[in-house]
Amino acid sequence: MRVLLIDGYSDEPGGLGVPPYLDVYPRYIYGAIKAASPGALIEYLTIDQARADPSYVERVASKTDLAILSAGVSVPGNYLSGRPAGFRDIVWFSRLRARVKVLAGPVARFGVSLGGGRRLVMPRHFTDMFDLVITGDPEVVVYQLVRSRLRVDRVNPRLLRGGYEEIEEFILRGTEVVLQHPNLGKNLVVELETYRGCPRSLVGGCSFCADVRWGLPRFRDQRSIVREVELLYNYGVRALRFGRQPDFFAYKAEGVGEVEFPRPRPEEIGLLLRGVRRVAPNLATLHIDNVNPGTVYHHPEESVKVAKIIIQYHTPGDVAAFGVETADERVVKANNLKVMPDEAIEAVRLLNRVGGVRGYNGLPHLLPGINFVIGLMGETEETFRLNMEFLRRLVEERLVVRRINIRQVMPVPGTPMWSFGTKLVKRHKDLFRRFKESVRREIDSVMLRWTAPRFSVIRGVYVEQPVGKGVYGRQPASYPLLIYIPERLELGRYIDVVVVDHGYRSIVALPKPISINRVGRRQLASIPGITDSVARKILLERPFKNPRDLRLKDVKIPRGLLTHLDYST
Repeated sequence: MRVLLIDGYSDEPGGLGVPPYLDVYPRYIYGAIKAASPGALIEYLTIDQARADPSYVERVASKTDLAILSAGVSVPGNYLSGRPAGFRDIVWFSRLRARVKVLAGPVARFGVSLGGGRRLVMPRHFTDMFDLVITGDPEVVVYQLVRSRLRVDRVNPRLLRGGYEEIEEFILRGTEVVLQHPNLGKNLVVELETYRGCPRSLVGGCSFCADVRWGLPRFRDQRSIVREVELLYNYGVRALRFGRQPDFFAYKAEGVGEVEFPRPRPEEIGLLLRGVRRVAPNLATLHIDNVNPGTVYHHPEESVKVAKIIIQYHTPGDVAAFGVETADERVVKANNLKVMPDEAIEAVRLLNRVGGVRGYNGLPHLLPGINFVIGLMGETEETFRLNMEFLRRLVEERLVVRRINIRQVMPVPGTPMWSFGTKLVKRHKDLFRRFKESVRREIDSVMLRWTAPRFSVIRGVYVEQPVGKGVYGRQPASYPLLIYIPERLELGRYIDVVVVDHGYRSIVALPKPISINRVGRRQLASIPGITDSVARKILLERPFKNPRDLRLKDVKIPRGLLTHLDYST
């Protein structure tokens, strides 16, 4: 059997799969095919690879028994190294001449946005375009399809897995797909799943979130996760992210199904992380993602223990993304959200106290992130004022958050927000824009300066993309800092950098060490404290042999920069 598997990328509240991240969908689907037909020849491509050479894909598809497109974005973001599959990509894929064509992932369950505030194309519109549109769990449906020799009429597209034991073989076999990922050996970050479902489904969950449709959590066993990590590590993966759960602190928590905020069990999380480190000792990145701030607020003692365990085993620069959503108490109540504003502030305080210490790669160990969702029920103009007031309180108390994510709600079927719709998103479009601009200008720049102070060193930055006369670089991380380097460096390599300036959402840095005898005028001009006249003097007076030489020639360099200079010629 010949199979073409195209990864159209995914981005959901509990899972990210846009490069350099690899989500569970293509891995589990690949594993399901291999479990059903071990001799199957599976070609995996990203949607960006397919766009780059569509004629190649069309030739491959014409000789393919089964072609699968997995895709879907329910929380759109700004992406540096990949563009998720959109409506045009889906239409193009549906016209391939494969024997059986399948659409899977969130797009098959919830539809796809046409962008720019235009309508959502629902899954039913795809039924005439594909032989099979999977609205259930792709891995169990694809397994059933392959076992039935691609007889679509014998397959239930709504089929869901019963538990993790049912798909354990799929998960383990699916690790092999990383060997075909274009980012392997570069900056690939693999998303790991610890459980599915939400503890707050007990009380209905947040109004906009589709995770509650899975009901109460079903946890994966530590041994299963560790075995998956061991295989990934043996294939060359060096960056992992525990992103596939609504609350990492609630993994195997006490009281799930009994209380809204179950009590964390630090010993269970410690068992997981110790096991991961045992089989993958030289990871470049081990990060988490979502954490319910309500868990932290209601269980501070246990949350401190969990945070300390994470810090013991992870890599610095980690982010616990807090779903605060709003600082308006009326909106919290109307949408059954997780925390009141004062409770969220207390959760931020706790994580700053434990995780704010700086690690070996130049960044604080474990900081909170803040998520805001705009357009929720009950939102008014006052909501935006309260949101800004909340963020200003963080600044006043010098509480650091690693990143602030502001998005407009994208209602999905089956949630209370689906029937309410996007009327407030449209009505508050100008308020949203002004709020976002205020946060970027007034808050983000401050948080960046605190997170990565001027003349600090950030290690292990991957040179990722050319831009203008420079490049963008990022560490492989859960929420990496975007770093602009005003030099045309070779792409695809790792470097250490010195922070020289801050923007609203990114920092400016130079490769370490900074060669005072070779650095260009434009790079010098990017350093605050080096005026145009000082830059000219440096160029005229070079070469310099040592710091004393700088003083003799009356070249004034910012003191913080001196320790990062190299005097070789």
